[in-house]
Amino acid sequence: MTRTPSNEGRGPLYRLYINRLRRRLDPETVPHHLAMMIDGNRRWARQLGYDSAAHGHRAGAAKMREFLGWCDDVGIRVVSLYLLSTDNLRKRDSGELSDLIDIIAELAEELSRERDWRVQHVGRADGLPPDLARVLADASARTRGHSGLHVNLAVGYGGRGEIVDAVRSIIAQHGTSGGSLEDLAESLTPEQIGEHLYTGGQPDPDLVIRTSGEQRLSDFLLWQSAHSEFYFVEALGPDLREVDFLRAIRDYASRDRRYGS
Repeated sequence: MTRTPSNEGRGPLYRLYINRLRRRLDPETVPHHLAMMIDGNRRWARQLGYDSAAHGHRAGAAKMREFLGWCDDVGIRVVSLYLLSTDNLRKRDSGELSDLIDIIAELAEELSRERDWRVQHVGRADGLPPDLARVLADASARTRGHSGLHVNLAVGYGGRGEIVDAVRSIIAQHGTSGGSLEDLAESLTPEQIGEHLYTGGQPDPDLVIRTSGEQRLSDFLLWQSAHSEFYFVEALGPDLREVDFLRAIRDYASRDRRYGS
């Protein structure tokens, strides 16, 4: 039997609580860079009786647009969204993957026209369908001069592959300058690798959120999240509420980040 999402808790008292949480946030303790792993879209669709995962992916994309607005409103400057991994490209059913690719293309196009947001594709474009790669490139080019929220769209992304690509880039650059591999081995630093990642020049994520109760990285920002804080939400992706988001930010603000000290 098909169920409909509950609107319980979305009335005046809910808004009062949301406003109270917002007022209590200290802008100095809000994460600069937040990474989001939206998970549970397919389970959401199954639980509501839909016969296609596309309903869940579309609801998840709509939630991500809403989520980015929440981030922008509290002063977060960079958000990385994990939308499609290299593993997804290899293992997902072709019909589901085709729907998901269309949904991601629509999302990238819409985000590139939202506020003053800057959209950047992070991932391997050469492994994507040409139409999706073009949409992502156009969104990045259209918003390159924007100074608002920086939105990284991780599409065709894998953390291990990103590190391999970074090392290859360093070797190629070093070879062009005439240096030897021995010299490179002596001089290579973590900072140098960081500069050659897809997110080179950006701060590492302060906070990583994952929905649906899953507690794993799934090859997302492996290098960048070395010192990140993690927050796991039980809600399935499309069911994520603003109160869940604000509680995550409040929880992050209460933590003592010692960076190994």
